[in-house]
Amino acid sequence: MAYLDILNLQKSFGANRVVRDFSLPIDKGEFVSLLGPSGCGKTTVLRMVAGFETPDEGAIRIEGRDVVPLRPNQRNIGMVFQSYALFPNLTVAGNVGFGLKVAGVAGAETRARVAEMLELIGLPEMGGRYPFQLSGGQQQRVALARALAPRPRVLLLDEPLSALDAKVRVRLRGEIREIQRRLGITTIFVTHDQEEALSISDRVVVMNGGVADQVGTPFAIYNQPATPFVAGFVGALTPIEATVVDPRAGTVSSGGMVMHLGRALPMAAGTVVPIALRPESVRLGREAGREIVLPATARAVEFMGSVIRIRAEAGGQSFLLDTFNRADAPPPQPGEPVEISFSGRDVIVIGG
Repeated sequence: MAYLDILNLQKSFGANRVVRDFSLPIDKGEFVSLLGPSGCGKTTVLRMVAGFETPDEGAIRIEGRDVVPLRPNQRNIGMVFQSYALFPNLTVAGNVGFGLKVAGVAGAETRARVAEMLELIGLPEMGGRYPFQLSGGQQQRVALARALAPRPRVLLLDEPLSALDAKVRVRLRGEIREIQRRLGITTIFVTHDQEEALSISDRVVVMNGGVADQVGTPFAIYNQPATPFVAGFVGALTPIEATVVDPRAGTVSSGGMVMHLGRALPMAAGTVVPIALRPESVRLGREAGREIVLPATARAVEFMGSVIRIRAEAGGQSFLLDTFNRADAPPPQPGEPVEISFSGRDVIVIGG
């Protein structure tokens, strides 16, 4: 039995159904991210788990008990918000210990727990400061410590890093994951940032229109997308429409290209199937093991630091490809003729 079991949740606001038949079993100590664009229902699911919204239908069970009838303060769930939501009139120690004080925990025990939490988040000397004296990253650490201080059964994180600059976000997400692993706390993390979700999660739930389009490990979500939406939302890619030539041999064709995918296909010959290539699977020039070589024209070059992304056109089809930045090998210029190559084994069959 799952530690946290979300079963068949439905939620509408007026005529707008924002969550549709959403189910998700989560194991104890698992870190699961809800990933999707604005309006896909991910925050509504989180708020229903927290108790801030009531589902129209469905159940939310923690250790076998349905918590839907319980108020938020009866569920023993910790929540960290996007806006930090720290009390400006309380010190860092006062903020961290607030939930313990409300729960009537003795003063000495509260002080010990606050000291433990401040040590955990790497701010042991800042208990006497006020929120306005902290950076954004430090404030979010304090918000995390406040949520963890009462020893909740489940931790909910609602886009906690979106207000921070890029470098702080990368550092802090790693710290959150490390703390979560150390405590072994069951966690749901809501984000619209695919890199965040893929980098720190045990599993990712890609949401679209109130439903879970796909649930899987980061590796599976990226490399084996179940729907065109997942394929397009998670990572960059070149979408291609192909026709199955020989399903047993895994052969498809598109625009005169014949591709041997190296695996059997579960559809009949003549079926039109969506396929795709990730930019890292396409090479500039010929390369051993990449049997498909196409003459192409560079159309756009995007410098991304260590990686250069090139959009090349071949046979009326645009291909994205990534190549490492090398000071001794400048990229082609737009309009320059090039060759591109890839292997049929790297082609993603969407939903296949």
